Amino acid sequence: MAEAHQAVAFQFTVTPEGIDLRLSHQALSEIYLSGVRSWKKRVIRVKNSVISGVYPASPSSWLFVVIAILATMYTRSDPSMGLIAKIQEHLPVSQMSTQCQAVVSAVLFSTMLWLMLIFTMRLCLKQLLSYHRWMFEQHGKMSTTTKIWVALVRIFSGRKPLLYSYQGSLPNLPVPTIKDTVKRYLESVRPLMNDAEYERMTKLAAEFEGSLGNRLQWYLKLKALWASNYVSDWWEEYVYLRGRSPIMVNSNYYGMDFLYVTPTPIQAARAGNCIHSFFLYRRKLNKEEIKPSRIPGTVIPLCAAQCERIFNTTRIPGEETDTVQHWQDSDYIVVYHKGRYFRLRVYQAGRLLSPREVEFQVQRILDDSTPPSKGEAKLGALTAGERIPWAKARAKYFSSGVNKRSLDCIERAAFFVTLDDDEHCMMGNDSAASLDRYAKSLLHGKCYDRWFDKSFSVVFFKNGKSGINAEHSWGDAPVVAHVWEYMLATDSFQLGYTEEGHCKGEVDSSLPRPQKLNWEIVPECEEQISKSLAVAQALADDVDFHVFSFREFGKGKIKKCRVSPDAFIQMALQLAYYRDRGTFCLTYEASMTRLFREGRTETVRSCTNESSAFVRAIESGEPAEVCRRLFRSAAEKHQYLYRMAMTGGGIDRHIFCLYLVSKYLGVESPFLKEVLAEPWRLSTSQTPVQQVELFDMVNHSEYITCGGGFGPVADDGYGLSYMFLAENIMNFHISCKHSCTDTDAHRFGDQIRKALHDLLKLLSLSQKEPNKMEESGAEVKKEK
Repeated sequence: MAEAHQAVAFQFTVTPEGIDLRLSHQALSEIYLSGVRSWKKRVIRVKNSVISGVYPASPSSWLFVVIAILATMYTRSDPSMGLIAKIQEHLPVSQMSTQCQAVVSAVLFSTMLWLMLIFTMRLCLKQLLSYHRWMFEQHGKMSTTTKIWVALVRIFSGRKPLLYSYQGSLPNLPVPTIKDTVKRYLESVRPLMNDAEYERMTKLAAEFEGSLGNRLQWYLKLKALWASNYVSDWWEEYVYLRGRSPIMVNSNYYGMDFLYVTPTPIQAARAGNCIHSFFLYRRKLNKEEIKPSRIPGTVIPLCAAQCERIFNTTRIPGEETDTVQHWQDSDYIVVYHKGRYFRLRVYQAGRLLSPREVEFQVQRILDDSTPPSKGEAKLGALTAGERIPWAKARAKYFSSGVNKRSLDCIERAAFFVTLDDDEHCMMGNDSAASLDRYAKSLLHGKCYDRWFDKSFSVVFFKNGKSGINAEHSWGDAPVVAHVWEYMLATDSFQLGYTEEGHCKGEVDSSLPRPQKLNWEIVPECEEQISKSLAVAQALADDVDFHVFSFREFGKGKIKKCRVSPDAFIQMALQLAYYRDRGTFCLTYEASMTRLFREGRTETVRSCTNESSAFVRAIESGEPAEVCRRLFRSAAEKHQYLYRMAMTGGGIDRHIFCLYLVSKYLGVESPFLKEVLAEPWRLSTSQTPVQQVELFDMVNHSEYITCGGGFGPVADDGYGLSYMFLAENIMNFHISCKHSCTDTDAHRFGDQIRKALHDLLKLLSLSQKEPNKMEESGAEVKKEK
C-alpha cells in the first residue's frame, strides 16, 4: 500500500501521552500549490467564458458604449429616447443624489444597449456563416455577392478570437427534405443495382416518402429546433458508445511518426520532449490560445466543440452502453512498461516539468526491475475485447479497494503512454514490410499494452519512433491530427535535443519517483482477461495491412491537370477496386460538417453513375477523349457531392436519424432497414495537413509524417486512408481481413498505384497535339 502512504499529508500514532501528530510539509506544500494552480485555471476559464460570451465584441467595448452615452448626456441630447429617465424613475435607491441616479440609469441603459448590439452582431454573423454558395462557385471566379459576403464576415468576426469564440455564432445543421434525401439515395445506388433491384428499391422509397417519412421528419425537425445539432448526440451514442464489439481495430485509429526522420534514438528522451509538448498544447487549449480552425484559405471558422475532450477523457464501459467521462484537470499521465503501470506526475511545485526532467522520470521507469503484480501484465486486454465482459469485470473486480484506486488513476490521467520494447522503422532493406508492421503495432499492439479506452494513447518504441492510437467516440481524426502535428513540430523544431540525443535542460534530482500502481487481480478476473485477450488477438491476427508512400507524383501535377486532388484519388480508387474485384461497391468517404455547431462527419458516396461510366469506358478501351470527358464529369460530380455533404446536404446522417426516430416510435420501415443494412466495402478518408506553417517542406522536406489509418469497416471490404504531403508525395494506408479470400491489402495497393499512373497519363494527353493524343490513346487501349 505504498501509494496510500504517499497520498496523505500527515501521520499520527496514539501514545500514553496522547496523539503524536507529524505533519508532512512537502505534502502540504504540494496540496497548496495544486490548489493555487486549480484556482488559476478556474479564473482563466471564467475570463475566457466572458470574452467568448460577448464575442464578436470585447469586454472593453462596454466601457466605450458607457462613455459615449454619458457624453451625450452632457450635451443635453437623449439617445435613449426617454428610456434613461424611465429607468431613473424605477430605481430602488432613493438616497442617491439626482445626478448619481442619472449616471446609474445611463450605465444600466448603456449595458442593455451593449448586450443588444452583441446579440445583433452574433445573429448577423450566424446568418452570414449560413451562406454556402461560395463553396459551389468555380475556382478563381468569385461572384460579387460572395465578395460582399467575405467583407461582411471579416467585419463581424471581430479581432483576435479565442478557440471557442465562434461557437455561439455557428449555424445549426439543417434537416434536408425527405424528397431530396430519397432522390439522392436512389441516384447513389443506381450503379450498384440491376434493373429489377433498382425498381424494387424505388417502390420502397416512394412508399416511405409518401407515408411514414413525413411523420418521422416532423419529429426530426422538432429536435433540430431544440438541439444544437440534430445528429451528433445520437451519432456518438448509437454508432460508437452502444457498439458492443471490440473498439480495438473496429473503431480506434492511429497516427504515425515522421516518415524519414527519427529525432533521437533514445526512447526516454523522445518521450520527454513529446510528453512535454502535449502538455504545452493542453496549456494553450485551457487558455483558449489555439487559433480557431478555419476552412483553408478562408475566414470561415470550424466548430471546436470536440477540442474540449482531447485530454483527461476516458470511455467507461457499460453493459448496455458506454459513457465518455471527462475531467477538468489532471497533473499526471499513466505509463505502461513491461506489464507494469506507473503514475508519472508532470507537475512539481506548481510548474510543468522540463523535457529533461520528464526524460529522467521515464528513464527511471525503464530502469525499474519490479515485476508486474499477479494478473497485471495483460490487464489492458480488457479494453481490447468485447465491451459487455469488460463492463461486468469492471463492476465486479474494480469497484472498490486498491483496484478501484489504480483504475481511477488510469482513467483520470491526461493521456496514456506505452513504452514499447519493440523497434519500428520506416527504412531499411524491407521498408514496405516494416511500414506494415509499424501500422499494425499502432493499431492494436500486443492487444494488452495499450489502454484503448483513453482519449488517446501515445506509443514510444525502443528506437525512438513514436505513434498515437485514438479512441473515436469523443472526437474525429482531424482534431487528434491537430494535436499530433503540434507535438511533432514542437519536439523537433522548438525543443530539440543535445548532441548525445538527450533532452535539453537541467534535472531536479529530488523529484519523487514515478509511483507504481498496485493491483489485486483474483483468478476469476485473470480468466476474463485471458478470454478478452483471445478475442482481441484473433481480431488483430486477422488484420491485413499495407502502407506505402507514393512518390512518382502528387497533388502538384494533379492540380496542373485542373482536377481536384481528392476527386482524382477517389476516381483512382474506383478504378482500382473495379480491377481488384470486378464490380462496384458502396463507397464511403468521410467529410466533415464542422461548418455547423457540434458538427462531426457526413458521408460522401463516391461511387456514382458518372464514376462507374468512366471506369467502364477506360476498361473497355474507349478513346482517350471519351474517357477524359467522362473522368471530368465524374470528378465534378464528386466535388459537388463533397460540398453538399459539408454544407448539410448529405443523405446518410439524415437517414440514420430517421431510422432512430422510427425505432423510438416502434414502427418498422422496410426502406430504412435495407438502407442501413447495406455494407460499406470501401471506406475511405483523407487526412489533411492542417498546420502547414509548422513545417518547412522546402528546407526540411524529410520532416513529413506518414499520416494514419484505421481497420476495415466490412469483413469483406477495405479501409483506406490517404494523405497529400508537399506537392509530390501521397501516402496510403490500406486494411482488410485475412479471413476474406477476396481481399488482399498488397494486391489492392498495386492496383491503386497502377490506377494513379493510368489516370495521370490519361489527363496528360490533353496537353499534347491531336496526333500524339491518338497514338497515346492507342497505347493505353493496347495495354488494356
